[in-house]
Amino acid sequence: MKRSVLSLPICALCLVFMASCVSNKKMIYLQGATQEYAVPQAIEDYFELQVQSDDQLAISVSSKDEELLQRFNNNTLIGGGSNSRTGTNSVNVSSGVAYFTVNKEGNIEFPIFGTLHVGGMTTGEVSSMIQKRMKDEGYIYDAIVNTKIMSFKVTVMGDVKNPGTQTYQGERLTILEALGKAGDLTNSAYRDNVLVIREENGMRKAYEVNLLDNQAVFKSPAYYLQQNDVIYVQPNKSQRVKGSTSYTWLSVGSTVVGMVVSIVSLIVALKK
Repeated sequence: MKRSVLSLPICALCLVFMASCVSNKKMIYLQGATQEYAVPQAIEDYFELQVQSDDQLAISVSSKDEELLQRFNNNTLIGGGSNSRTGTNSVNVSSGVAYFTVNKEGNIEFPIFGTLHVGGMTTGEVSSMIQKRMKDEGYIYDAIVNTKIMSFKVTVMGDVKNPGTQTYQGERLTILEALGKAGDLTNSAYRDNVLVIREENGMRKAYEVNLLDNQAVFKSPAYYLQQNDVIYVQPNKSQRVKGSTSYTWLSVGSTVVGMVVSIVSLIVALKK
C-alpha cells in the first residue's frame, strides 16, 4: 500500500516531465539548421519580386539634359527637374519620379510610349525596357531609369502577438521576417502548419509551412512573400476550446489532480 501511495506522485511527475519534453520539441524553429548549414551553402533561385496588378510603381528617369526630360513631363511628373550632382564628373543631373498604378491587365500608361505591359516583370526588367526604348528611339541617350514597388503589404492573422496588415519597404520579405514583425507566434500556436494564401496570375494558392523543419521553411515557395499574401497561424486545440464547458471541466480536473497529488505527498511525508 505504501509503495502504491509513493508511486502516485512519482508517476505524476514523470508525466509532467514527458509532456514538457514534447511541447519543447514542438516549439523550436528550424530544427536541424545548425548541422545542415554548418558549412555555408549558396542560395538557390534568388528571389525577385514581380510586378502584379494594383501595384504602385515609382519610376525615376535621370539625364544630364533637363530639356530632354520635358518630353516626358506631364501630370505624372516624369522629369520633375530636381537637380543633383554626380560624384566624379561634377555635372548637373536632372531627375524626376513618377508614380503609376498597374491595372488588372498588368499595364501602365507611360508618357510618350503609351501603354506598357509590366505585369510579371521584375523592377529591373521594367527599368531596362523603358531605358532601352528611350535610347533606341532617340529620346534620351544617357537615360538612367530606376523602378521600385511601393505597395508591398502582407496580412498576418491568427495566433500571433500583433496580428494585422502591414506595409513593408523594399522588395524582399521572408515569412520569418513577417512573423517577427507581428511579434512572433504565441505559445499556444501551431508551428508545423502555418498557412500562406497567395493570389498569383489570377489564381489563389495555399501553402503550408512547417516552421520546425529548416528544409521545409527555406525550400518552401512561400518562404519569400509576395504582395498581398495572407499568413494564418492556427491555435492549438486547447486554445480553440478555451471558454467552452469541456475546457472548464478540463481545467478543474487538472486542478483537482494536482491537489490530490499534493495531499498524498503530504500524507506520505507525515507517516515517515
